[in-house]
Amino acid sequence: MKWEEVLTVHVEIGKTVNLRNIDGDSVVMISFAGHASGKYFEGSILEGAVDTQVIGRCGDRHSLSARYMLQGTDYTGQVCEIYIENNGDMLQKPENALFRTSPRIITNSQALEHLNGAVLVGEGLQTDTGIDIKIYRAL
Repeated sequence: MKWEEVLTVHVEIGKTVNLRNIDGDSVVMISFAGHASGKYFEGSILEGAVDTQVIGRCGDRHSLSARYMLQGTDYTGQVCEIYIENNGDMLQKPENALFRTSPRIITNSQALEHLNGAVLVGEGLQTDTGIDIKIYRAL
């Protein structure tokens, strides 16, 4: 299967909220900001973006679920929004990446309508300023 890079989300990590229960399970909620770039879209992450990580007491589980909205312009110059729900398992790491995700995109851009319901994969990469999430679409 061939993959096309659709978008890179440049994440700047903000405040975190932590919870640990008596059994040793923990939840970390991380707010974040940043922007997105790519050949199809340029824009900013809107306020309210959060990544929730659930970590099992024995290290047997480390899932993440990020939800955020971008506002910007598509490649035709039209103002639009993109919602991204990005779910993953940090224990299943691809080569050269921190984690792999299964993104879901919803957009109001007519030019980017092909991303609604598309088969997508994301990869998280460490940067000097945070994390880049590269999102690829199956062709």
